[in-house]
Formats: sequence, C-alpha cells, structure tokens
Amino acid sequence: MPPATRRLRRLAFFLGRPELKEVILTPEGYKKLKAEIEHLSTDKRREVADRIRVARQFGDIAENAEYDDAKNDQMLLEHRIARLEEQLRNARVIEKKEISSDVVSVGSTVRLRDVDAKQTVEYYIVGSAEANPSEKKLSNESPVGRAIMGHKKGETVEVTTPRGARLKYKILEIKAA
Repeated sequence: MPPATRRLRRLAFFLGRPELKEVILTPEGYKKLKAEIEHLSTDKRREVADRIRVARQFGDIAENAEYDDAKNDQMLLEHRIARLEEQLRNARVIEKKEISSDVVSVGSTVRLRDVDAKQTVEYYIVGSAEANPSEKKLSNESPVGRAIMGHKKGETVEVTTPRGARLKYKILEIKAA
C-alpha cells in the first residue's frame, strides 16, 4: 500500500471515517464529476449567495423564512460539493487499456440473456458513482454487476436480488467500451 494511501486511511480513521472508499470512474464519468463540481462551485454558489443577500433585505433575519430557506440551500450545496470533491480525491479512472474484452470488468459493455425470461439486455458496467439504470449504466456493486464481474463470455451466472428472487443470466458478449 503506498504511503499516501496509508496516511489518508489514518487521517480518515481519526476523522471518524475508518475507510475511504475508492471511487471507480470511467474517463467520461471523471469529466462529468469535475464539470458538476465546477458548476456547483461557481454558478450555484453565486445563485444561493444572491438569494441570501436578497432575503437579508426583507428585514429581521430571525423571522425570515426566505433567509432560512436560502441558508438551508447553502448548507446542502456545500455538503454536496464536499461529497463530490471527496469522490474526486478518491477516484481511480479506468483507462481503455485496462479494460479487457475477455472478462467482465468496469468499463465493459456486456450483453446478457435472462435465461428464464428469454430477454436480452445490454449494460455498460461502471463504478457506483456513475450508475444510472435508465441509461443502462450498471454499477459493479449492484447485485447483477457483482455477480457478472470477472466472468467470461458463454458463462451463466446466478444473481440473488435484494427481494430474494434468483435470476440466471448468460453472458452473450463482452466489449471494451
């Protein structure tokens, strides 16, 4: 383990966070995360600061609902920025050369066949920070993602869903995205 990682883990322990979780990102996800932090740190901060300034003009801030609302929004915004910056600090970007088309890994596009339902679906395997089922981006930490990680084309894997159902998927194709 590199010395920098050991120092971060010790610091996290003393700050009440025993384990800093590595955030796995695709290059696109890394760019999106940086862009979101930039947007929140500039435009949104300015917008919330303007709301606070306007609300102060309404008079006594002790009984000013607009001021309280703007301050709450500011607190939530700062919390969101801090969380995203922590993700960025702990990010590991998966490079194209790291993605294999032999086994399922983060960065792979996988075509699966539900053995029982006889339906085919295609997923892009990403880290949990980028997961978005509506865009067919499946987290490597989700039940299906965890079950298929490291498996090869032609293999059948069994997945236990959070509700206890058992699904079987056959891996039809693996592509490096």
